[in-house]
Amino acid sequence: MPTELDKFDRRILAILQTDARRSAELIGTDIGLSASAVQRRIARLRDESIITTEVAVVDPKRTGRPLTLIVDIEVERERPELMASLKQWIATEPAIQEAWYVTGEGDYVLIVTARDVEDYDALMQRLVAENGNVRRFQTRVALGTLKRGLLVPMDLQE
Repeated sequence: MPTELDKFDRRILAILQTDARRSAELIGTDIGLSASAVQRRIARLRDESIITTEVAVVDPKRTGRPLTLIVDIEVERERPELMASLKQWIATEPAIQEAWYVTGEGDYVLIVTARDVEDYDALMQRLVAENGNVRRFQTRVALGTLKRGLLVPMDLQE
């Protein structure tokens, strides 16, 4: 069940999702609360795991990882111990930016960043070699980025 969020919580979340470094004073000025009230609300949102982490978003192209790939993975068997091993491998691999356990033809969808095709090929060879339960994978190369982000829409009309 979703946590009850009032209009101030939602406005704070909307602001922090676009600029997590914005000061409580500026947020308070924007939404009509004192800085201390904003700080208390942000602390509560963190304590209740509504805010799960705060990160810097880095442009992969500017850091030497211009290739983005979407990978569909199909597993051989869905035995719990095999699935747990694959999930752990995926979770600890830095080149995998996102991973989704999905319905449909494949079992997982991965978003992968790589320096070049050779770098990606080495990653996939390791995936298959270290995870015998992977039946097959299919790769799509992103030709361009239309939208990238993790913003959760906030209904500010409440």
